[in-house]
Amino acid sequence: MSPLGFVHTALSLLAVVSGLIVVAGLLAARRLDVWTAIYLASAMATTVTGFGFTGSFGVPHYVGIVALVFLLVAILARYGLRLAGSWRPTYAVAAVLSVWSLVFFVVGEAFLRTPVLKAVAPTLTELPFILTELAVLAFFVTLAVAAAMTFRQESTS
Repeated sequence: MSPLGFVHTALSLLAVVSGLIVVAGLLAARRLDVWTAIYLASAMATTVTGFGFTGSFGVPHYVGIVALVFLLVAILARYGLRLAGSWRPTYAVAAVLSVWSLVFFVVGEAFLRTPVLKAVAPTLTELPFILTELAVLAFFVTLAVAAAMTFRQESTS
């Protein structure tokens, strides 16, 4: 593995784990400030380093661009606009969907590196892969809606 690959993978793992913790916090109407800062920084870093790999521009790059948009909206809502008014649920949705963008790549890597999954979707264009990604997207959209609803008011506990 190249140095870029190692750094990108380490950042990705940190971003996915911290992102899932942030999502759990949002669903409990809690900000989790330290985890949020770790998540947003590591997610931004892993997304940016993802553009450093060689190859033709394709689906991973488009998802990376979408991830950057979600991250920028989340950062603006959280730090620039301090979760004021409608920016609070906007932040929740953007944060959850930015975690989805990372999980999108985790699913892809699972299909590329797990023999039984690779056998059913060797090129990542086959129906089992597409259905899995759509199910994961639907799950995260549901989480985003739930987070927007529960994060409207911060928990006092």
